[in-house]
Amino acid sequence: MDSKKIQQLMDLAYAAQANAHAPYSGFHVGAAILSHSANTYSGCNVENVAYPLGQCAEATAIGNMVCSGDTAIATIVIASPNDELCFPCGGCRQKIAEFADEHTQVVMTTRQGKSQTLTIAELLPYAFKSDKVAV
Repeated sequence: MDSKKIQQLMDLAYAAQANAHAPYSGFHVGAAILSHSANTYSGCNVENVAYPLGQCAEATAIGNMVCSGDTAIATIVIASPNDELCFPCGGCRQKIAEFADEHTQVVMTTRQGKSQTLTIAELLPYAFKSDKVAV
């Protein structure tokens, strides 16, 4: 993916991050998705006083994508609020894998512009996939 498109996704992720609801942790995260149909979606984390009920930025962006009728992630950017890369949690890795192929790019970026790109297969090498579910 070209650097201009990655920068656009980073900008979307940081714009979403500005709306994060994180009164308990103070850790504001943003995410932006480029779907295989070339649409973009963003999301922020939404905390809840009952901690397990909160939602990560990646989950919000995926929900926005699905709500709009898209079902395939080409690239996802995760914007950290500080100098450290913000890798997706285990649950979000599985959520990304649900809508990704093994080559889907996951880009983590910091406020200072440091970034790292991995594939979802590198982040979650043994993802539980739908072909493992008996229906």
